[in-house]
Amino acid sequence: MEKQQLDNHQQPSAAKRALEAVKQWLSRLSFRTGVIVLSLCVPCYIFSFAQMALPISAKAKGILWVVFFGLAKTFQYGGLTILGVEGWKRLKARFKRQ
Repeated sequence: MEKQQLDNHQQPSAAKRALEAVKQWLSRLSFRTGVIVLSLCVPCYIFSFAQMALPISAKAKGILWVVFFGLAKTFQYGGLTILGVEGWKRLKARFKRQ
C-alpha cells in the first residue's frame, strides 16, 4: 500500500505534464518571437488602465480591466518564457548599448 502511494507521488499529474510541454514548446520559439510577444504586454497594460477614463459602467470597466490586465500578464510571462534566461540577458545587453 505504501509503495503504491509513493508511486503516485513520484509521477507528475497530467496538468503538470501539459504545462511542461507548453513551456518546452515556448522555449523553442525564436528570440524575435519572444521580443514581439513581450512587447505586446505594453499596449495591454496601457489599455487596462486607460479604459478607466471611458464613460461606461463600473462593471464594464472592471471586466475590461481584468481582460486587458490578464492579457498583459499572459504576454509578459509568455514572452519571458520564450526568451529564457539567455534571451533576457541578450535583450538587456541590447538596451544597455543604446
